[in-house]
Amino acid sequence: MVRAAVLPAVGAPLEIAEIDLPDPGPGQVRVRLVAAGVCHSDLSLSNGTMRLPVPAVLGHEGAGTVVAVGEGVTRVAPGDAVVLNWAPACGSCHACTLGEIWLCANALSGAAHVYAHRASDGTDLHPGLNVAAFAEETVVTESCILPAPDGVPLTEAALLGCAVLTGYGAVHHAAQVREGETVAVYGVGGVGLAALQSARVAGASRIVAVDVSAAKEELARAAGATEFLIASETTAREIRGLTGKQGVDVAIECVGRASTIRTAWDSTRRGGRTTVVGIGGKDQQVTFNALEIFHWGRTLSGCVYGNADPARDVPVLAEHVREGRLDLGMLVTERIGLEDIPAAFDNMLAGKGGRALVMF
Repeated sequence: MVRAAVLPAVGAPLEIAEIDLPDPGPGQVRVRLVAAGVCHSDLSLSNGTMRLPVPAVLGHEGAGTVVAVGEGVTRVAPGDAVVLNWAPACGSCHACTLGEIWLCANALSGAAHVYAHRASDGTDLHPGLNVAAFAEETVVTESCILPAPDGVPLTEAALLGCAVLTGYGAVHHAAQVREGETVAVYGVGGVGLAALQSARVAGASRIVAVDVSAAKEELARAAGATEFLIASETTAREIRGLTGKQGVDVAIECVGRASTIRTAWDSTRRGGRTTVVGIGGKDQQVTFNALEIFHWGRTLSGCVYGNADPARDVPVLAEHVREGRLDLGMLVTERIGLEDIPAAFDNMLAGKGGRALVMF
């Protein structure tokens, strides 16, 4: 039996339950988790902002050790350390043929499958975001596996699977921050902290962190922020004041709220770039008038999974970690057990802390 955090229905509280996890079939890999990050996307699945089949075992940012492989698996063997990739590209859809694998139309197809059953009553369970990392062990397709990089602690390597890859990709791929540019990062959670560090790696000359909580300032500055602002109605004006009345070159929005997206846009210079990483609900409407779009000449773009290629980017991130340019450990503000995930959700809603890491 395997202990897991089960979401029985949208809007229902998580339940810690034992599940029956089958042996890996053809092309599948069984992984014993060592750590899993608690991401805002998990919260979005639990409250219905994002829709995937339930009942499900959530968790999509994890790392562990291979314990068994199915027929035909060639990438890994029992005993190998691995990082989970929750959005494997199919390689054949329209987006994939364009090289935009982060937009793969079939990336989440695995979430519709039944991968395990609740031990108490045999209820079918789906793997939330493909990999079901909120469990002591999981079974995933081989395409959801990345080799864990050498020289990176396996517990911290879990963060490479979402928070760090997303924050790094938002800066380097989506916004394409250049050396000497000015950057504002809205939201100092796990992804925001990774974006701050990545802006520093990119050589940004000024990095402004914005958050609703004053308690985040020390964390933000440790990640690379040169200034810290408490989010308010005057944030955009304050940022323009810090940048010669121009605004920053790039704003990275990691919250997913209409008002924050609008403020991020307003805080960029004429011709500036705003990249939206946060996942907001359909009720979050952002409005612009036609004249300001023409006048300001700004760019507003979405960002999915950091517009990243995990197979290409994880080794790059690992090198930054080994050389001391990225600090994975500083993203983690609490280490918890499975039963503490609901409290971690509450902390995210309250804007507290960075990344919570489930330890197995």
